[in-house]
Amino acid sequence: MAKEQTYTGQALADKLRDLPQWSEQNGAITRTFETDGWSTTMLLVNLIAFYAEAADHHPDLAVSWPNVTVRLNTHSAGGITAKDIALARVIEEQANWRPTSGALTGTTKQWIKPAK
Repeated sequence: MAKEQTYTGQALADKLRDLPQWSEQNGAITRTFETDGWSTTMLLVNLIAFYAEAADHHPDLAVSWPNVTVRLNTHSAGGITAKDIALARVIEEQANWRPTSGALTGTTKQWIKPAK
């Protein structure tokens, strides 16, 4: 089985262009989500766990009262692969999803604070 392609430097920056809150740190892509408190932190952890398990691709998580830091890399490839970028995209989309029309009107709670 061929080793998966890994991304670094400009190639990685190009892949992360539409994920501006994610960055490379020590051979992984990372993002810290700031939440409005413990219950939202745990909801976010469970959301990430659900999608990671469905994808069979599991991030490292650092969990604290107001934050969840997600760290993605592909151990078998020795770096950052398309799997990591794809899962980061799903996590970003799902964590920030809010109803925009239709029967669901959505909460007024911020839950995940906007990036600074």
